[in-house]
Amino acid sequence: MAQAFVSSRLQPGKVVVFVKPTCPYCRRAQELLGALPFRPGALEFVDITAAGDTGSIQDYLEKLTGARTVPRVFIGRDCIGGCSDLIEMNQSGELCKRLQQIGALQ
Repeated sequence: MAQAFVSSRLQPGKVVVFVKPTCPYCRRAQELLGALPFRPGALEFVDITAAGDTGSIQDYLEKLTGARTVPRVFIGRDCIGGCSDLIEMNQSGELCKRLQQIGALQ
């Protein structure tokens, strides 16, 4: 179930962020990404607590990305890491470059 839950959301040309609503790092990632001019449908925040199987989802994210913490940020099917990785990519300009490459920005 966890693998299907995660895999079904990852798509080329889309940014998907797996979050927990109580996590301050997740909120920071949502703020940062929410301020960018995404094309409609190109950004999705997925609340893993709403699925009812949070532990299994985090276990699968760990298997897939090497970390079970959230947020887990995916550009297309590639995980770029968590909040600190996202902030670093944004500050270096790499984030916007990657988002433009996949056509996620307006």
